[in-house]
Amino acid sequence: MLHELNGIIVIDKPKEMTSHDVVAILRKKLKTKKIGHTGTLDPMATGVLPICIGRATKIVDFLLENAKGYHCEMCLGSATDTQDRWGTVTHQVEDPNFQIEPSEIVNVIQSFIGEIDQMPPMYSALKVNGEKLVDLARKGIVVERETRKRTIHSIKNINVRQHTIDFNVVCSKGTYIRTLCHDIGLKLGCYAHMTELRRTMSDPFNFERAVAIDDVNLEKISEHLVSIEDALSFMESIVLPDLPKYHKWIQNGVRIQLDSFKSQNQLKNTKKFYRIYVGHTFYGIAENTDKGLFMKKLL
Repeated sequence: MLHELNGIIVIDKPKEMTSHDVVAILRKKLKTKKIGHTGTLDPMATGVLPICIGRATKIVDFLLENAKGYHCEMCLGSATDTQDRWGTVTHQVEDPNFQIEPSEIVNVIQSFIGEIDQMPPMYSALKVNGEKLVDLARKGIVVERETRKRTIHSIKNINVRQHTIDFNVVCSKGTYIRTLCHDIGLKLGCYAHMTELRRTMSDPFNFERAVAIDDVNLEKISEHLVSIEDALSFMESIVLPDLPKYHKWIQNGVRIQLDSFKSQNQLKNTKKFYRIYVGHTFYGIAENTDKGLFMKKLL
């Protein structure tokens, strides 16, 4: 039955397709209306795009918060209005044969590891006063934006090939990799823009789980679906005793103060959300509030 289709499928998004396009195609293929993605990828980017189906749409916001991983390629020597190779060149170095020591390039790239202030690009879906920045940019309008705190967890496998550089980066949600490339170019004093981008990870999903959108069909969807419980495996769990009263209370939406069950699982008070079980039965997500732990999402 269609209403029993619940879970997450990880799509290897192809180039020249928006995240919304992927959702629209899968909605028709899987004959379901309850479907949504867990983080926009630029049309020219490829790679990991988790799609939530059925009851899994209830956990989209929790998955959006997780770290992302990318393989990025950038080119030194010029900047574009979109900060990638599909835009119009706005600045470039006078000497096309300029040289920068590979060690200096590596040091500058690694200097971005940690918390950074990042200015959202004009060519983005971010809204200001209800209007997307990209729509304003296409009209030639540039508006003031505030920088945002973002975290670059790691930058590894930096490969310098004269003016072309590629590397792997793991970052917090909302980080613009093309802006990172742009800022690296500014710090090097030679301008830069992104030339390729592939998302390799959207925690807890990586490329190993990804499937081509052309290979998805309703008959074999179960081969690719990740359960809601598995998708939330990054959350610590609280297990209530397998007693009828707890099953009944949670099923009926009764607010249960769960603090007394934390110590038996050696959980940290700093965690905001937990997976909740009654015995071996998974029920959903609880939130750690000032008044205690209470059910947030019944799944």
